[in-house]
Amino acid sequence: MSILTILEFPDDRLRKKAVAVKTVDDKIKKLIKDMLETMYQAKGVGLAATQVNVHQRIIVIDLSEEKNAPLCLVNPELIEKDGIKESEEGCLSVPGFYERVKRGEHIRVKALDKEGVPFALEAHDLLAVCIQHEMDHLEGKLFVDYLSSLKRQRIKTKLEKIHRMEKSGA
Repeated sequence: MSILTILEFPDDRLRKKAVAVKTVDDKIKKLIKDMLETMYQAKGVGLAATQVNVHQRIIVIDLSEEKNAPLCLVNPELIEKDGIKESEEGCLSVPGFYERVKRGEHIRVKALDKEGVPFALEAHDLLAVCIQHEMDHLEGKLFVDYLSSLKRQRIKTKLEKIHRMEKSGA
């Protein structure tokens, strides 16, 4: 397994829409393992393939304290959403920033698992929020898109400054 590079806002590659996975083959299985390792290393709870510059419809999530209950959704589709839950979200692609976002409180999705087997899942609360957050990445959308343009611009400016400083070695 290997650690992948996580793209950071405002990188334009985060805006690219992901395409469906045709077959869950060995290459996709390796990508899923690498995504999980990358997510665990970065201390995240979810990661979309788009965030590691692979524009295929794959997300991984693990909300367990022990980091031993990975969930993989290949080609996820939202089939039902209801209720509204507002909660604070962060993102590995927007490091250091947390903002309140409204999402569906209860969802149902269908997807393929890491072996390519179809399944359906009902999710509430944090898991529902996390799945919706990661599915947004597959559409080229970030949680900052739910914020006011002023807040989004402030975050963008701060991250651009950090990126410039990192490049210059300061």
